[in-house]
Amino acid sequence: MPRRLKILLTQLAIVLGVICLWEAGVRAGLIDSFFFPAPSALAARIAEWAGSQDFWTDVATTLAETVLSFIAGIGIGTVLGIWLGLSPFAADVVQPFIKMFNAIPRILLGPIFVIWFGLGLTSKVALGVTLVLFVAFFNTFQGIREVNPVVLANARLLRASRASLLRHVYLPSATTWILSSLRVSVGMAVMGAVVAEYLGSSAGLGHLIAQAEGVLDATGVFAGIVVLSAFVVALDAIVDRIEKRLLVWRPAHVHEA
Repeated sequence: MPRRLKILLTQLAIVLGVICLWEAGVRAGLIDSFFFPAPSALAARIAEWAGSQDFWTDVATTLAETVLSFIAGIGIGTVLGIWLGLSPFAADVVQPFIKMFNAIPRILLGPIFVIWFGLGLTSKVALGVTLVLFVAFFNTFQGIREVNPVVLANARLLRASRASLLRHVYLPSATTWILSSLRVSVGMAVMGAVVAEYLGSSAGLGHLIAQAEGVLDATGVFAGIVVLSAFVVALDAIVDRIEKRLLVWRPAHVHEA
């Protein structure tokens, strides 16, 4: 049996085992359904949501916020990382401020962005960008700083211009770091969007979960978490495929059978 299929079957068996034990525990009265609703109840609630246009509006809203946060955060973080990576003086001046801002818990910025930008799309994207930006920045900065000094010296001996060094030496070095962090960046973008929706919004998966929590609807909360988990897994699979295509030159790891 291929190793990949064996891993998939093992993962599926673990998930099904947990679901079956959970369902049996609720039906036997060992688990309080008020706090931990049965998986069958969660499936019924998700099926009910799927038949509603509002649910798909929530999914589309969270997806839009995630994509915009991801693109803006990657773009700003990459440009900032390249600039500071190529300018040691600017890096020494700016780095303390970047570290200070990065140390601020993002959840504290959520209410501020709501005050500044309102309950609409902008406040959610702003919070997501603050999460993605630093992941992209630190990876790009590290990639620029870790350029092979031999390659850099040879390029300078050949009288390569600053633009040529950036295009043919620095960017290839940083690109590997940036692409390898795409999956983390997507997770951060989703986290920013959902947390911002939870703090205050009129649509989105975070809003859906917050509504259920407000009426002590544990089934709605757990169902929302399941939907959100499936949402993240789907995005992760897409990013994984993109990463493999962009890093096709990278040697594959050899695993034991």
